[in-house]
Amino acid sequence: MYQDYFGFSEMPFSITPDPRFLYLSPAHTEALQHLRYGVAERKGFIVISGEVGCGKTTVCRALLAELDSARYDTALILNPRLSETQLLKAILNELGEVNTGRTRVEMTSKLNALLLDRVDKGRDVVLMIDESQNMSFDTIEHLRMLSNLETDTQKLLQIILIGQPELVAMLRQERLRQLRQRVQVFCELAPLGFEETVCYIRHRLSVAGGKGRPRFSPRACRSIFRASKGIPRIINQLCDKALLAAYVRNADTVNWWDVRRAKKETRL
Repeated sequence: MYQDYFGFSEMPFSITPDPRFLYLSPAHTEALQHLRYGVAERKGFIVISGEVGCGKTTVCRALLAELDSARYDTALILNPRLSETQLLKAILNELGEVNTGRTRVEMTSKLNALLLDRVDKGRDVVLMIDESQNMSFDTIEHLRMLSNLETDTQKLLQIILIGQPELVAMLRQERLRQLRQRVQVFCELAPLGFEETVCYIRHRLSVAGGKGRPRFSPRACRSIFRASKGIPRIINQLCDKALLAAYVRNADTVNWWDVRRAKKETRL
């Protein structure tokens, strides 16, 4: 509704994890660098954690977007509430394998053969599992067993676990100590600070084609920061509704009252 009014080429505060809109705060830059390092050095297990809406998925999708398709094959699992067999089938399907086999043994053998074939062709395979805190113990333990697939010199599968703080708590359990010891790269994504929140808002407006309008007043930015606690997803929700409120007023500046209305509508 307000897109044409403000001259945006697209909606600036969509909550979809579009890597084009990724704002590289120091924390997000560090997380992306950890991912790059872990994948490039074939570190095996990589864990990225953070609160809901902090931008974990966006950072990981940014990594996927920049990986050289001539060298890397990727598998992205968005729903990890799977049994061990279902997980194997999902990984094989993501890697383009149609004939996956019927049993867990057949699927594991098929995956091992596929990974060895990719290595022979000079390709690395990266498995990324979002919302990893939702995996069952049996599934995550089976994932550890998959990490045993290797040659004499390298791991055949790079595994990136993305999850909320509950994932970290789960990995601290004694029964998962073997998996915890295999995590070579770990990064926790923190919320944005106030100045970062202001830059984040400006960044998204610019990427969406904004040319100086609308402007968010200092009071509006402070109100957004306090209500969102620096969580990008909540910032997006508040900014979207605040822009709508400014549009209704035929205004070029989003003010404190617009944010106040947005907070009421989002129940914050």
